Amino acid sequence: MKRIRVFVAGAGGKMGQEVVRTILKQDDMQLVGASDTRQSKVDIGYALGISRIGLDMSGPLDAEMLRASQADILVDFTNPQSVLKNAKLAISEGVIPVIGTTGLDEAEIAEIRELVEREKSGAFIAPNFAIGAILMMRFAQETAKYLPHVEIIEFHHDQKLDAPSGTALKTAEWISEVRKPMIQGNPNEYEKIPGARGGDVDGIHIHSVRLPGLIAHQEIIFGGMGQTLTIRHDAYTRETYMPGIMLAIRKALGLTSLVIGLENFLE
Repeated sequence: MKRIRVFVAGAGGKMGQEVVRTILKQDDMQLVGASDTRQSKVDIGYALGISRIGLDMSGPLDAEMLRASQADILVDFTNPQSVLKNAKLAISEGVIPVIGTTGLDEAEIAEIRELVEREKSGAFIAPNFAIGAILMMRFAQETAKYLPHVEIIEFHHDQKLDAPSGTALKTAEWISEVRKPMIQGNPNEYEKIPGARGGDVDGIHIHSVRLPGLIAHQEIIFGGMGQTLTIRHDAYTRETYMPGIMLAIRKALGLTSLVIGLENFLE
């Protein structure tokens, strides 16, 4: 059986390290490279605190690395400043990017889509790789048909760069597909402190909490006559995301277009 050749960008970060550990345990995958701006020329095993694996960590990703690795898939968990460059580089080199880094805006996603079409290649972007989080969003979309008044509170660790999270934005997008934009709360309300009511997406208020001790959590609170309904998902460790990432690597291998969202790979 031919194994999927995987290169991990951002391998020195917390998510990147967990991805590398998980790939090393897969019978149908082979780790062929790993890059990180903070580490280079160190055996990946040593960098992750495990035994030596005979493959050195590279510095910032470049075309030569990808060509030498003969990778099929680039898994990207870098940062919003690097992800677009890495995705374009991978697509240009015939490597399919699986992007877990959040922070891409609509214009950048359109740029990736255009390049994928031009190169007749594939790419995959996921706001969230936790299967439970995908189910949370599905349940929220169904609930919004009957309880349209809703607010979203997302909680993440204090080192997260973007706000609101990609998952919160995707949740609001899914809800907006089944309900019309509306004003929630008193139409004459005012904020004593700007931003107190959070961000607004089609009338859905999104609140972002950033604190040490958190990983990734989200509540979707629906209100109706005499009742509320809360749907919540909690990710307590980064292992939460690994089944979804492994699924994405396997499914992305045959892509010939840009696909956004793990829900597209769930049967």
